Amino acid sequence: MKNNLIRLAAASPELRVADVSYNTEQIIKMITAAGDAGLIVFPELCITGYTCADLFLSDLLLNESEKALMEIAESTKNTGVTAVVGLPFRFENHLYNCAAVLSQGKVKALVPKSYLPNYSEFYECRWFVSGKELRGKSVITEGEEIPFGTDVLAEDTTTGAVLGAELCEDLWVPDKPSTHAALAGANLIANLSASDELIGKEEYRKQLVAQQSGACYCAYVYASAGSCESSTDLVFSGHSIIAQNGSVYAESIFPETGSCIYALADLGCIMHDRRRQNTFENGASPEYRRVKVRIQAAGADEADMAGLADILKEYDYPVGRNPFVPRDDDARDARCRRILQIQAKGLATRVRASGIRNLVIGISGGLDSTLALLVCAEAKKLISEIRIIAYTMPNEGNTTKLTHDNADRLMELLADESYEVPIREGVELHLGQLGHEPGYMGEGDVTYENAQARMRTYILMDAANMKNGLVVGTGDLSELALGWCTYNGDHMSMYAVNASVPKTLVKFICRAYADYCGNEELKEVLLSICDTPISPELTPSSGGKIAQKTEEKIGKYDLNDFFLFYTLRYGFEPSRTAAYALRAYPELTKEEVCTAAGNFFRRFFTQQFKRSCLPDGPKVGSVTLSPRGDWRMPSDASMVLWMNDVLF
Repeated sequence: MKNNLIRLAAASPELRVADVSYNTEQIIKMITAAGDAGLIVFPELCITGYTCADLFLSDLLLNESEKALMEIAESTKNTGVTAVVGLPFRFENHLYNCAAVLSQGKVKALVPKSYLPNYSEFYECRWFVSGKELRGKSVITEGEEIPFGTDVLAEDTTTGAVLGAELCEDLWVPDKPSTHAALAGANLIANLSASDELIGKEEYRKQLVAQQSGACYCAYVYASAGSCESSTDLVFSGHSIIAQNGSVYAESIFPETGSCIYALADLGCIMHDRRRQNTFENGASPEYRRVKVRIQAAGADEADMAGLADILKEYDYPVGRNPFVPRDDDARDARCRRILQIQAKGLATRVRASGIRNLVIGISGGLDSTLALLVCAEAKKLISEIRIIAYTMPNEGNTTKLTHDNADRLMELLADESYEVPIREGVELHLGQLGHEPGYMGEGDVTYENAQARMRTYILMDAANMKNGLVVGTGDLSELALGWCTYNGDHMSMYAVNASVPKTLVKFICRAYADYCGNEELKEVLLSICDTPISPELTPSSGGKIAQKTEEKIGKYDLNDFFLFYTLRYGFEPSRTAAYALRAYPELTKEEVCTAAGNFFRRFFTQQFKRSCLPDGPKVGSVTLSPRGDWRMPSDASMVLWMNDVLF
């Protein structure tokens, strides 16, 4: 498969103001050391130093910096790295503050700064003019014609990398050059900056970079001038930031001079988001010229599944085991609270719209029905007239004492009315009428298993009619992805509050609620439920303990959620998803991951018919399977391409 990973570098070189020879030596040293990077970005005016002031009017300085540019360009020869450096450059009787794109031993393009700050501590208009309107121009240097203007992008057709450049202030204005470059196809943006350090500026600068990388669906490399600049009036911090699609991947401030920060950009994710967000290219953008450069991939340009996993490992690319769940404790707690709030707000809105104040819900003592009950309780805080009417429907011999007791305790703590309706007699009667044996016939007896799920839904629907209520669904996103639900059984409800919450996150939400609910008895039962093996309890228990464990049948939920996330969120092919899984789960073999992936995709394709007729429910994250929203798929689509890709 194509390797879409590009190693990016933001450099903070050791410099001497106006010492072009020394600066050139340091820049070349860093380019050479960055060998396996595809792109390295240096600060604004790094060849001369940003703080040269009226020395920029010296022909000697300008002559030497232009000579140095050719020397630095030569250092990229026979490498796969493209370097972007800053220098003052003369063109048609004016001086421009430029970013020079260097690759394959040559100067490939010169991009002038569009917006020149001339306020407070900045005085750039004294020496430079804006290049904003320069388009379609070129310069001849040492016999080479070099595109010059703000309309130039640098492209590597092998990796698909397309680079645009802007300089410092260009990021701080409403009409950012990088926005136009991105609309014209740039998926990498280099910003050469010289931003002095002030109290509060660091965080704002970081927000600007992250926001622009998100708005433009790109990787953004920001390299700012360091403390080697003149300290006559200002101090520069060398703030370096690498961000992608709104997230900061690497950052450094006041680094050691002569150092770089690195991060991998995934062009595949970037381009998928652009295709998915189809309003992205609807904005008008002027024509851009493209120059050919080499921006190498991290590792080989092509890699098989194991090879890509090795690249991810070699460059320490962070791939979390639970992509739906933030790794930071505070962020995870905040997300859990927000999801529960969204669910409760959605349910409250449905209650107001329908005029039905009675919420009917089935409680099993498992995770999903627990979360749904918590949603009902939170909705009641918004609409005090809500009454929660809970039913537990045990099947003697299948339902264990643990789950039965937990269900009872939950209903006692959170429901306004609670009822127990045993289903064994009804199920046996129904099965007998069908000519089925009254008991479980062993592995594969889905009739026996599904009859229970349908009986419970049948009871809840009739109870809702009797109580003038609304049946609140409990099934989660992971079950819908795998089809691990009974068609017209637990698959159906009148409002499905958990439909876009994956199983891995359900557990975290319940745990988080246990920690902040302020009720020790409720906390105890919630933690007990979180520690209970996941099971529908549709087969006989073993010695009073759960015998039917879902993950033994369909695979670990965290791994299935992993496949679900990367398949839907980034459109990864199965082999790429498997490579990421090998990185996230180093204890698993390639064969184990491929087998798990094959099982996931087989179920995902064959069970689409269940997702095509889902009840309403609130969207809480970027990955959902609602047939009215994010996922529209024919129920009879062929899975051959996907299966062949992962099971080779």
